[in-house]
Amino acid sequence: MRVAQARSSTEFLRRTNSILILRALRERGALSHTDIISETGLASATVSAITAELTHAGIIEQSEQHTPGARGRPRVLLQPAQGCGYLVAIAISSDAVQFSLADYSGRLLDRFYESRNQTIKATAPFVSLLRTSLERICERSQITDRQILAISISSKGIVDSARPVLLWSPIFGDGQIDFADVFAQYDNASIILKNETALVAGALGTRLPLGQLGLAVVSLGHNIGLGLVRAVDGETQTLAPNFSHMLHLPNGARCRCGANGCVEAYAGFYAILRTAFEVPKDHIPAQFVPLSEIDRIADSARRGDRMAGFAFRQAGVALGQGLSRLLSLHGRMPIAITGPGTRYYELMRDGLESGLAETHVVRMHGVPEITLVEGEAELVFEGHKASALERIDEHILGK
Repeated sequence: MRVAQARSSTEFLRRTNSILILRALRERGALSHTDIISETGLASATVSAITAELTHAGIIEQSEQHTPGARGRPRVLLQPAQGCGYLVAIAISSDAVQFSLADYSGRLLDRFYESRNQTIKATAPFVSLLRTSLERICERSQITDRQILAISISSKGIVDSARPVLLWSPIFGDGQIDFADVFAQYDNASIILKNETALVAGALGTRLPLGQLGLAVVSLGHNIGLGLVRAVDGETQTLAPNFSHMLHLPNGARCRCGANGCVEAYAGFYAILRTAFEVPKDHIPAQFVPLSEIDRIADSARRGDRMAGFAFRQAGVALGQGLSRLLSLHGRMPIAITGPGTRYYELMRDGLESGLAETHVVRMHGVPEITLVEGEAELVFEGHKASALERIDEHILGK
């Protein structure tokens, strides 16, 4: 019994140390034996044993660095083996789907977009699009189904915490999608589904100063997303509360989820459009509003149009009051705002700060630090890579 326990403990330690080394190589690039020791804190003998094993298995590979004019043997560097396996990241948005292919080192190899009809809520045509596009990725890069080790999908909405099932989304409503079934033929791949803003929060969370307790990330666009990063018992926890459909006003404006008075029904792009043009609050919301339309409303607001300005201020108030409830529950923390709606932040800021002031935490300690973060799409891809490549590490080391 003790022998079995010791073997199990040794195997667990070996896997943990292997993942530490792989993570260091992926984050820092090609490293020497000495660099790996410095990055991981592992003993030289441990690094030697694990890197030899990973090299023999084809998981990492060696390269030589020649220094011009230097004497002696060239410096040997180690890095993840690019052909060890591949990750496909699928980012689902209101009007398009982005497909990205990365190798085991995290290097982007291919990317393309497929537009989708925003008025069609049926899931069957979308599933067909996903399968066809994944076949296209394999053909373009000349890889096989078996070489794909992770398929990572992101969407706004509610995802199952235990299975890759989209339970509800602003795109498909109650039309659920089981991605394990969609991609059943890729039986060598881990199928991962994450809320989009949770991935952004996870990516930004890695940049937090040491000791910072948390971060709230708000995505402004056709939909409103919220990602929350917290430190719990020494571990970083990333959450995606259903902030967008939290109640803002009882019996308020109609939301795309079918309820009335949600935060999104006042802060989403369709809500800004509705308020600016004084459309009745019970009117069926537009499924998709082109960014150019919101740009025109913003231009009117900046020129002094009363209703256009009111539409953006009302969006800010809804966001601020929603965040004030969040801070009351989780404590004061910095807020990062991302998404295409950041270009209108100056029109929302006064309303947002007014809404935040509704909570005692803000009245006591002031408005938390608010930062605008550009490049949401790349942050989503960073989040895909971080979670999926870690899953691939576990998959490979478990073999």
